[in-house]
Amino acid sequence: MKDIKAIRGKFYLARIIAEGEHECQDFKFAISDAKKIAKSLSAFANHKGGRLLIGVKDNGAIAGVRNEEDIYVIEQAAQMYCRPSQELRFTAFSAEDGAIVIRAEIDASPDKPVQALDTDGRWKSYRRVADENILATPLMVRAWRQLRSDRPIALTLGTTERSVLDVIRRATEPVDVNLIMHEATVSRRTAESIIIDLYAMGVVDFRFHNRQFMIVPAE
Repeated sequence: MKDIKAIRGKFYLARIIAEGEHECQDFKFAISDAKKIAKSLSAFANHKGGRLLIGVKDNGAIAGVRNEEDIYVIEQAAQMYCRPSQELRFTAFSAEDGAIVIRAEIDASPDKPVQALDTDGRWKSYRRVADENILATPLMVRAWRQLRSDRPIALTLGTTERSVLDVIRRATEPVDVNLIMHEATVSRRTAESIIIDLYAMGVVDFRFHNRQFMIVPAE
């Protein structure tokens, strides 16, 4: 790791810490497990990107970075425990009392899904929702892979496809695959295949609702 020269950031830190943890920001005080950090990086990369504030407690209190090992662990998480590996941008800020806070930024990945190696030895994909890292569903992972695939989308809006799309558009709240199957009278395989193609076309999206990812019209 290259030395990071700290710049004065008293007011900047106060402003962004006041935002609290949210879909694009996570506080990290104890940096001890690269795999746990990789989960956060996966969640940010599979959504809008985000930043880790290293040296900040969950309650927003500045504790400062303990040593260079913290940064090494985060770099290890991005390079060794994320697939594909991720690039981070580090900036060091000096707080009022001289404590150093490191901002580690990650962009939204064009190569979704970004997977993290879990403690059980399996590669898993996450997405950031509010201040949580939520495990992505297999359907979302398939949709992300379709989005980056070179295979052309051969979706024709016939009767079946329009039935599925009508169910999603008519609904007053996000819908799950089971409801789509029932309302459109299609099999799970057909419903999921159409949803994946509609997502790749930018017509539908996934939204976390009632503690699960569901389907909504794209905004």
